[in-house]
Parts: sequence; structure tokens; C-alpha cells
Amino acid sequence: MKSSWLLPGCACALAIPLSVVASPEVDAVYPSAQALYRDLHEHPELSGHEVRTALRLAVQLRALGYEVTEHVGGTGIVAILRNGPGRTVMLRTELDALPMEEKTGLAYASKAHAKDNAGNDVSVGHMCGHDLHMGALVATADIMVHSRNTWHGTLMHIGQPAEETGSGATAMVKDGLLTRFPRPDTVLALHVENELPAGKVGVVPGTFNTNADSVRITIFGRGGHGSAPHTTVDPIVIAARTILALQTIASREVKPGALAVITVGYIRAGTKNNIIPDQAELGLTVRTRQADVRKQVLAAITRITTAEAAAAAAPRAPAIDRYEGVDSVYNDPALAQRLRAVLENALGRDNVLTREPITASEDFSVFVEAGVPGFYLRLGGADPQELAVAQASGTQLPSNHSPLFAPDVDPALHTAIAAEVAMLRDLLQAEGNVSPPATQQCHLPEVVGGVCAGTVSEVGA
Repeated sequence: MKSSWLLPGCACALAIPLSVVASPEVDAVYPSAQALYRDLHEHPELSGHEVRTALRLAVQLRALGYEVTEHVGGTGIVAILRNGPGRTVMLRTELDALPMEEKTGLAYASKAHAKDNAGNDVSVGHMCGHDLHMGALVATADIMVHSRNTWHGTLMHIGQPAEETGSGATAMVKDGLLTRFPRPDTVLALHVENELPAGKVGVVPGTFNTNADSVRITIFGRGGHGSAPHTTVDPIVIAARTILALQTIASREVKPGALAVITVGYIRAGTKNNIIPDQAELGLTVRTRQADVRKQVLAAITRITTAEAAAAAAPRAPAIDRYEGVDSVYNDPALAQRLRAVLENALGRDNVLTREPITASEDFSVFVEAGVPGFYLRLGGADPQELAVAQASGTQLPSNHSPLFAPDVDPALHTAIAAEVAMLRDLLQAEGNVSPPATQQCHLPEVVGGVCAGTVSEVGA
């Protein structure tokens, strides 16, 4: 991949950042960033329905002086800050939450419910950390607008909808993200997790995660009375056999060492204990890294599912629908090397770790595949003491998408803001040696008619 992010005249990939993020400026915006995080956590919205969330960010960013465009690719927002000639760097956050009930017991835990796209009433919770990402982005936007003497160029913040369905990035690109607005030279993002302690970050050069494919399987049977199974073709039994058989793809068909994960996340069938239904539905998530393995696994799912139905004399072949898919995220290796040095300078060498690729997936890859070199950072979110106890006992802390997932917000949010500011300042380098300015007024302001209403000490959380 072409590393177009390199500065003109720079013969090397590694550069020393011109300024280290000062803790006072991060501390100054932190109270309002935390208040925003808690508000978003209490008011989550489903993918594609992030109306309140998008408006909340748009109002904040517009009050800071950004040119804000709403409804890009649905509920997406784009905020631009022009600061003279130079490169364009895009920082992305997600807007959406998950259709699941929160069980953290936090004072600000979500109690939200909403209708999903199928009309079902579901609980909604930010159990993936997008609320923390949004709080960090707005705080970073604040610091950058009040320290324009430390950088030059064009800063582009985006709030992307529908990351959890893998569709939001594509929708924004199709709606002109890379043509209606300044085309970014680099795109950045981060994600909080519980495998790293809060206060630390993880750098993954090259392939960052996995390809993801969502597959819906409908198995057709012939229903009847539960006391007379011989008069039926039971789709639940076929589904059970299929679920077990699908696990042999990774263990017996894919070459050892090549990653393949096939998880059946739900099975839906039947309405009563003594009724054999006409059909059963399975929902799968499939993760791979190599293109040939991806093709092999998807073909094997079709072959095994069809064969299990035929073996049971199903009245018709199953329907197999691959309805979502995103490619793996690729971190430009030279960009990762450069920003690692930046992060070590800003956060401390011991707080920047080299990590392995993860098995999760997400649609940040859409921007990279459009030709924009990208860097995706792993952000520690685990309470350090709890993580140490868990590792010593061989247990796991609740992961993203667990109803118990709750990052250690204070260190994690501080670290996210410091990391984002450091990376942006380095990529938007200014001439000469400059220091961050003293804290200025109107950090993350409460907005009254679009006008800043006070200093951080007056309006902070």
C-alpha cells in the first residue's frame, strides 16, 4: 500500500512529534468529556437510528467552531476545521449502540428500549465502548481548536453510524464523504477493550483484525405434533446437526494455523413444546483473515448446510443468505511505526505495547480500501488491578458486547484524548517548536443558542 501520508521532503517513516500532549490541557476538558460520555451511555441508540447521538455531537462541534454537516450516509456527521495549508487528517468515532440489556449496575447504566428494524422491542446499551470514543473525539476537537498554533492543515472529525451492522462507513462513502469534503490523507480511530489495562495502548502494524461475514440460514422442515415426530421433518434436529457439523470446518477443513471462526449466535424455531415447527433459523458470524480461507469457509457452510437438510429428507433446500460483510482493517506499517514513537513520547514508552491482531471486525476498513492510509489503535480499558487478578487466576474480564462490559473510564478516557491529540498534532505538523497554549475558555461548552456559555470550570460536569 502506498504510504501517501508521509510529509513532503521526509525521507524516513519515523518522525519526532513537535509537541508532547500536556496533561493540564487534557485535564481541562476531561470533566465535560466525562459528562458527555455518561449522557451518551444513558441514552444509547441502535445502528442507523442515532438521531439524538448525532445531534449531541453536532451541536458540541459546531459550538467549538467546526463546519458541521449532518445526515451524511444517514445519521452521520462530518466536522471540518481549516487551519491554513497542509494535509487533511480524519478522526473517526462510531455513534451506535447494541441491541442488548446492560447489567453493569452502574449509576448511569442504560435502561433504554427501542424498536429494532424488525419492529421488536429490544434493550439498548453501549456495551462496546462507542460512547467513550465519542467523548474522546469531542474533547480532542476542543483541544485542537484551542491550540491552532501547534498544527496546520485541515482536521476532519466524523461521527459514523451503524458500525455494529458493518454498513455505516459504506453509507457515508456512498454519500460523498471522500468527494463532497476534503479528501483525507490519513484516517485514525481507536477502540477501547478489556484485554489491556486502562492507561495503556496497543499498536498492531499491518493486518489489525479479521474479515467478517454475517450469514442467515433458514432450514425448512415439515411441522406436526410433538408426539408424532415420524409424521414430520424436524428442522430443529436438522439445525442441531448443522450447528455441530459447521464446527468441523475450522477443525478439519481449514489448514492448521489459518484463522477461521464460525459462531452460531442464535437459533430461532418453534412456539410451543409440543409443536414441531416448519422451519428453523440460524444466525452466524464468520471470521477469517485470508481471502482464500474466507472463500473456502463460506463455500463449506453452504455445502454442509445443504447436505444436512438433504440427509434428513427436508422438503426443500435451505436458504443461505450472506447479508453483511466487511474486510479486515489494515494498519499502514510505516504509519504505525511513526505513530508508535509519537505515542511513546506522549504517553510514556511503557504504556505503548505491540499487540497481535484481534479476531473482532469492523468497517473502518472501508476507508482504507478507498485508498486512505489508516491507523487503528487498541485502547486499554480494564481496571489494572482487576485485570491482574483475572490473569493470575486464569479468568477473563467481561469483553466488548458482554452485558457486564464497563471500561475503567477515568484512565481510559484520559489516555484516549491524549493519544488522539498527539497523533493529530504530529500528522498536522506546524513549523518550528511550539508548546500547547494555556487552557482557554469554552472547552466542551454547554450551548445556549449555539453560543458558548462559560469556561470549563463553570460548565464542567
